[in-house]
Amino acid sequence: MRKILISIFLFLFIMQTGFSSEKIVYLDVEKIMQESTAGKSIIAQLKKKRESSISKFKKREKDIFDKEKKIISQKNILSKEEFESKLRDLRNDISNYTKDRNKASNQITQLRVKASTKLISKLTPILEAYSKDNSIRIIVQKKNIVMGKKEDDITKDILELINQKVKSIKID
Repeated sequence: MRKILISIFLFLFIMQTGFSSEKIVYLDVEKIMQESTAGKSIIAQLKKKRESSISKFKKREKDIFDKEKKIISQKNILSKEEFESKLRDLRNDISNYTKDRNKASNQITQLRVKASTKLISKLTPILEAYSKDNSIRIIVQKKNIVMGKKEDDITKDILELINQKVKSIKID
């Protein structure tokens, strides 16, 4: 009796999901991030900040290198105490430079994460409306799919929608 009830239950469950008009699709979120107008805006802003930071640190690096050369050239002229003092100052400068560079790198990484989060938050209502309009039950990220039909890929449609609705995202 139990086997019959289980069989009937499974049959009804399979029938219900088999004839459902809702479907499962997938989306390449990375492609949206890279190719959307807003994603390109984020990438350009981050690139500009990174390049600005790099040029600032290259200048500081050159200054430290010049200071090191100067100290080395004065090694025989300076007293031992003065030389040690200047060497300590140089080490402090190098330590501060390294800390500042790591801090700037971390800030850029945090900006990238925040900007990506903003883009995802703008993408969510678009996906909700799209899934409702097209009777989609589940949208899965493409990176989590082992195999899927190309017609189940909605990336192109979503890319068009997000380009229409979100032109740019300002990073802080």
